[in-house]
Amino acid sequence: MKALVLESVKKLSLRDFDVKETVGPHDVKIGIKACGVCGSDIHYYLEGAIGDFIVKAPMILGHEAAGVILEKGAAVKNVEVGDVVCMEPGIPTMQRHEVLEGNYNLDPDIVFWATPPVHGCLRETVVHPARFCFKLPEGMSAAEGAMMEPLSTGIEAAKKAQIKPGDVALVTGCGTIGIMCAISALAGGCSKVFISDVKQEKLDIAGSYANIIPVNSAKVNLEEFVMRETGGLGADVIFEASGNPRIYPDFFRMARRGGNIVIIGCMNGTAPINIALLQVRGLSIATVFRYTNTFEKALLLVKSGKIDIKRLISKRFKFEDSIAAYEYAAEGHPDVVKVMIEL
Repeated sequence: MKALVLESVKKLSLRDFDVKETVGPHDVKIGIKACGVCGSDIHYYLEGAIGDFIVKAPMILGHEAAGVILEKGAAVKNVEVGDVVCMEPGIPTMQRHEVLEGNYNLDPDIVFWATPPVHGCLRETVVHPARFCFKLPEGMSAAEGAMMEPLSTGIEAAKKAQIKPGDVALVTGCGTIGIMCAISALAGGCSKVFISDVKQEKLDIAGSYANIIPVNSAKVNLEEFVMRETGGLGADVIFEASGNPRIYPDFFRMARRGGNIVIIGCMNGTAPINIALLQVRGLSIATVFRYTNTFEKALLLVKSGKIDIKRLISKRFKFEDSIAAYEYAAEGHPDVVKVMIEL
């Protein structure tokens, strides 16, 4: 089948690729209709690695996807042929201790699309367990369905934040995941969310949502702004979504005493952390790695109107223009949140 293949660093091809997959009794075969370009895809494209995950052989990219079910196994009951579904891209191994504890995202043996050496889903068809396929609500497009994957990260972050009704949040970093954290925090009960970055174009997109207040930290002292706006108390919750080590350890000072910090942004290398500051302020820190049981929640939030995801699809490309889509995404346009490829 045709697939977008990362041959080596900065070398992509759209070509026939032999993927041997069999539809088992609990599986479905899906015709891909939309696939988003993720920041991790761009890291693999430009650098060939993310931390210990190194691309050592040609690999199909893509893990944010939705499509139509073409075939289903004999034991599948939750979806039917013809249904349009989004897919959770990781398949855990049920024997692992982490899975049995409910933390299947931490399974070291999880098979996750487009994480070396596992092939991704930017191809004509995939076979996937029906348990990790979720039917889209009436009227939701496949492109919107593909957005449930990054939205799931925001929802996972909101879960980790233990948001209370009326909380005030701060998000540092206004990329795709930062915006997902902001809209998820509002859906989770926050009364307002400050979001900071140095790219005004992205801040303008985030600021188009009610109760998200954008702050350009290149022009405004962020700590002074947050403290002024919260009566000197600080934010109840801070989501660190920039992955920029230069904001450490100072951003902790913007948290309310006894507040929660959720770290989502990944970075290469280390960042300084002032342990005494965390202790004196009584701050709790949680981290996010992927998500658990969030796709159904994401779909329900969009269906209910609590979250508008459509406006975050910035640019669409046809499947035959997939290479151009990746080149465009890699350019880092400040007014682009999500590049979407449609088949």
